[in-house]
Order: sequence, then C-alpha cells, then structure tokens
Amino acid sequence: MTGNGKATAINRVTVLGTGVLGSQIAYQTAYSGFDVTAYDISDEILESAKGRLAALAARYEQEVDGAAGGRAQAALSRVAYSADLAQAVHDADMIIEAVPERLDLKREVYTRLGQAAPAHTIFATNSSTLLPSAMADFTGRPERFLALHFANEIWVSNTAEIMGHAGTDPSVFQTVVDFARRIGMEPIELMKEQPGYILNSLLVPFVRAGLELLVDGVADPETIDKVWRIFARAPEGPFQMIDKIGLNTAFNVSASGDERAKDIGRYLKENYIDRGKLGVAAGEGFYVYPVPLITADGPAPVAPIGVAS
Repeated sequence: MTGNGKATAINRVTVLGTGVLGSQIAYQTAYSGFDVTAYDISDEILESAKGRLAALAARYEQEVDGAAGGRAQAALSRVAYSADLAQAVHDADMIIEAVPERLDLKREVYTRLGQAAPAHTIFATNSSTLLPSAMADFTGRPERFLALHFANEIWVSNTAEIMGHAGTDPSVFQTVVDFARRIGMEPIELMKEQPGYILNSLLVPFVRAGLELLVDGVADPETIDKVWRIFARAPEGPFQMIDKIGLNTAFNVSASGDERAKDIGRYLKENYIDRGKLGVAAGEGFYVYPVPLITADGPAPVAPIGVAS
C-alpha cells in the first residue's frame, strides 16, 4: 500500500443503499453518535427505509444494553434521507456503499461518486465478495478507497472486516479501522485481498452446500436446517441465514460464480425470488415470517412460523 500520511476526521457519514444491511449500517453509525445521510434511488424506497430504521430502534431497545431510555430513538434524529446523490454526499467525510452485489453497478456508482464527493471523502465498499481492486480505478481516488464489510445483525455480529488494495493509503486504512471501533465494531484487519474476506470465505461454501442439497432434491430447507442445528448446536441453519441476509443477495453472489452456482441462482429466481419470496424483510423466503409490526413492546419476532410452500 502507498501512503501520503493525510488522514480524514470522520464526522459525517453517508450510506448508499438502504436494504437490510445498509439500513443496519446507517442506524448503528447514528446510534454511535455520527450524523448520517441514508441515500437510495427513490423517495418511495426511502420511506420503507425509515420503517426499517424505526424497527431497528425498537429492537435495540430490547436487545442492546443501554439502548432503552431514549438513546435508541435519539439515533433516528441523526439520520437524514436523500434520493439526490449529489446532495447526499456533498459534505460526507466517509461514504459506505451497500448497493446490490453487481460489479457493473458498483463501478457505475463509484464513477458518479468520484465526481460528486469532496476530495477528502473516504469511499468504502461493503461488498461481500468483490475485490476493491476491481473497483478502485472507477473511484477517481483509489488511495482513499477500500472495503469495509459488516455482518448481518451488526449489533450482535459486530465484526467489521477492513481490506485495502495495493493502492490504499495506509493512513486511510487506519482511519477506517478507528472508525469501525468508534461505531462499536470489532475491526478485522486483512493483510491482503481475499474474495469473500474471512467471514464469507467460511460462510459461502457452507450456504452453497445447503443450497446444493436443496437443488438436487436431497432434502427440504427445514430438514437441512434441523440437521445443522442439532449437530452444531447452532441457533440457525443455512436457509434461516439466507432468509435474514436476503435471497436477492444470495442470487447476486451465485450469478457471479461458476456454472453450478449459476444453476443455484436460476433455481432461487424461479422458485422464490420471482414469487416475491425474498426473505425475512419480505415476510417470506424459505420460511414464512410474521409481519414485523412496531408496537409498544417493540417489533414482532422474526423466528420462522412456517415453511414456505
């Protein structure tokens, strides 16, 4: 990595993409005291995002020590929403990109960001499988670009994997390590580029094995999950994990893989995605979930209540 010794003080953060993980990143950052702008491509999508963040605030009140008594709700006041990219990034010290896992889309986004964001702004991709070196040249500032990958349910699974590329400035890398720690994450510093980082290098083969068993007709999702829960004494099996992550994410990862992975992607699309079965956020994926209503007692639980047909 190259270096110029110029660090950025991070105070204002913009999160691009308000899906499951983008919403969590935006909320956790605001909960940690930062001013956050959540960007997405339409006001309609942003209205849905506001509901997701409100649900997160209610969940934090139930699950996170110290969140009750107003702190969780106060975090919502530190989040602004914008469907105007230039407006969303004009004063950002750091931009965390959490758009769908497609290289062409990410390159397009970074080309636009490089023109719209201030020169000092650090760009970080939350890509789960793509390498920063595949996008760096499109940012217009490769030395200020790296990967910052979060795990789903980041208030519990609070790892933040930080992975630079050959041109990342070491001072920028260290600034992002410090930022991750400031928002309550456990920084995981990778010494070289690795597709899937550490987490997904372990998780993706596991999930794929479950999907192959399903596609080949060996067993249904409920049976596969049950075997894993019993054997590993784990709370969830691979299909429960996919439902939380979102089937669209699993599909996008499969679409960029080998022919076997693409077969899995086609199966997911035909049997689930095209039928609106996108996972927990949609109320149905491999399992059927209750609608996450927000009440005085917080959001409804998201444990499976039935197997999707």
